[in-house]
Amino acid sequence: MAKNFTDENVKEIIATGKPVIIDFWATWCGPCMGMAPLIDRLSEEYESRVEIGKYNIDEESDLTTEYRIMSIPTLLFFKNGKKTDIRLAGSQTEATLRAKIDELLAL
Repeated sequence: MAKNFTDENVKEIIATGKPVIIDFWATWCGPCMGMAPLIDRLSEEYESRVEIGKYNIDEESDLTTEYRIMSIPTLLFFKNGKKTDIRLAGSQTEATLRAKIDELLAL
């Protein structure tokens, strides 16, 4: 199951330097809810290599503002404590997500 990222814990998680993927979502977002099982499955599969978590934009706001999240779902990718150029917006296929995770790991 994907971790729950909050304004209180997300900066610490990113600062570890480990690869991190943040799924910006909301309960009212149909595509977000549709992707939730896939995000959970990938978080379990890549658990030892990538921190994958969900950031609820209705409950948290710091990152939403900082990274100018204008639509959801949006996924941001971090490595070595910094945001990478990898960014996905909208509903994604499993193949696309796996390719981007592999790209992140290869950085």
